Amino acid sequence: MNSGDFVSINYIGRVKDTGEIFDLTNEDLAKKEGVFDEKVKYGPITIIIDGGFLLKGLNDAIKEMKVGEKKKIELAPDKAFGDRSPELIKLIPESKFKEKNVDVQPGSIVSTDRLQGKILSIDGGRVRVDFNHPLAGKTLEYEVEVVGEVKENVDRVKAVIFFFVGIEKEDIEVRLPEKEVEIKFRKKYDLHSQTKGLIANAIIKWIAGAETVKFMDVYKKE
Repeated sequence: MNSGDFVSINYIGRVKDTGEIFDLTNEDLAKKEGVFDEKVKYGPITIIIDGGFLLKGLNDAIKEMKVGEKKKIELAPDKAFGDRSPELIKLIPESKFKEKNVDVQPGSIVSTDRLQGKILSIDGGRVRVDFNHPLAGKTLEYEVEVVGEVKENVDRVKAVIFFFVGIEKEDIEVRLPEKEVEIKFRKKYDLHSQTKGLIANAIIKWIAGAETVKFMDVYKKE
């Protein structure tokens, strides 16, 4: 694979020491293993080689693969989510959570200062929160299959949108006048301007000839 290639992959991600599955694309396997989540959209995902869509270690391994190839990939913590840091375990006054009407319980996930963490304990009005990534310090194992490449620019645009916001390609209309990309959704989606900016920047950077991205809002008389 080359930098900038759009590649569809299937994968299973496990924690090496326990065999725990933390991510996968196969719906039937998810149900079989008891990790099915109805909120997740299963099936092959399209990523951009060197586009920052994957962990760098995983990206680099897939870059060496060919279409149709399957490979087992092991990522040490420094190639995955890094080592656990004691500095990311914080003591926060319980009152801070009460101010926001947040019910704190050991094991629950909370957000504060734009960080997400897991509550470890509550003692004396202080809440001990671990802001390390749940997979920090763990060696990961991936089983990856390169399903195919996405060549057409219309399909590439739809793949970028799906990656960022999960909108299915059937709900996206794309036109490609000269140096422009026009995007229209068949259903109403309220996308934040910052999200649109991320989508537009990825399209302009990785799709040849794209210099302007337009999101077309269409309103019809009821």
